[in-house]
Amino acid sequence: MTLTGNWSYPTAIKFGAGRIAEIGAACAQAGIKHPLLVTDRGLASLPVTISTLDVIEAAGLGRAIFSDVDPNPNEINLSAGVEAFKAGNHDGVIAFGGGSGLDLGKMVAFMAGQIRPIWDFEDIGDWWTRADSDAIVPIVAVPTTAGTGSEVGRASVITNSVTHEKKIIFHPKVLPAVVICDPELTVGMPPAITAGTGLDAFAHCVEAFSSPHYHPMSQGIALEGMRLVVENLPRAYKDGTDIEARANMMSAGAMGATAFQKGLGAIHALSHPLGAMYHTHHGTTNAICMPAVLQFNRPAIEKRFDIITQYLGLSGGFDDFCAFVDGFNDSLGIPKRMSDLGVTNPDIDKLVEGALKDPSCGGNPIELTADNLRKLFQAVL
Repeated sequence: MTLTGNWSYPTAIKFGAGRIAEIGAACAQAGIKHPLLVTDRGLASLPVTISTLDVIEAAGLGRAIFSDVDPNPNEINLSAGVEAFKAGNHDGVIAFGGGSGLDLGKMVAFMAGQIRPIWDFEDIGDWWTRADSDAIVPIVAVPTTAGTGSEVGRASVITNSVTHEKKIIFHPKVLPAVVICDPELTVGMPPAITAGTGLDAFAHCVEAFSSPHYHPMSQGIALEGMRLVVENLPRAYKDGTDIEARANMMSAGAMGATAFQKGLGAIHALSHPLGAMYHTHHGTTNAICMPAVLQFNRPAIEKRFDIITQYLGLSGGFDDFCAFVDGFNDSLGIPKRMSDLGVTNPDIDKLVEGALKDPSCGGNPIELTADNLRKLFQAVL
């Protein structure tokens, strides 16, 4: 089966191996003539980025790059990116990389024409309407990992460097106009990053499926996204050149982010403050948190997971799914506790405070409180 397609849900997606060659056409489709490529420091000098810049330059679009982006991007990175965008008289952004490069690139495009501070647009109520939507420049997104799904999202996660809180910044026009999903760009990911990003996609699907909100389209996408991860992540982890597995994982990443329109939950409510305060890898943190959150949510989700186990070909119900998750994490080298990621003597009070403020709380099937969040943090730390 040829894994190639042109999709318009949730946005225009050019999917398939080798399609990075179409970056010039993607920019033209988005109305971009002089783009700024935004990526993270680790990717900036790698062959995958250099070759992409070559294609952009050959298309007559210049060769501008901004890469002063931290693994958990913050407002300092954003300010520097906006300054580079304005200094270069750019008219659009190519957001390139994993979650950090994609999230910051989207925010550079969003903030380049705004006069209010970034925190005024946090995903609270209708705060997004404060933005001048006409000043948001177009975005082409190019993921180089398979997990966050930021390429198909209408928001970015930005860390406040002063308060050490992760904030979700939302606007409908932050959704990239065109996405190029080329699984060949993910071939160079090391196994640990393949596992962490892939399990981020899995967490998105699990939490969307668990959310009590009504969104049957997302529910179906979450279910198939889980299947793609279960069947393909071990293959991609074992053999990074398995392009079919890489392609299916890239689909799963986009599907997870599309599915969580239905809601996220306690996994992300825990992982966001942990990542903001202790700079842990987001997907790996999600994977560590998942077993404890599944057990916590058991009373509300146990019966519906019968559907998942049947679909995934597991032998029984909720207990079998939980046992599978434990074994899946082990097989992918995921630690059991956050202490294994270097989180020692954490400030649990501040972690609980951060979790309670996180919008992900609203999608958890059991109401999250300071008391039960404290117990969850103690379980994962």
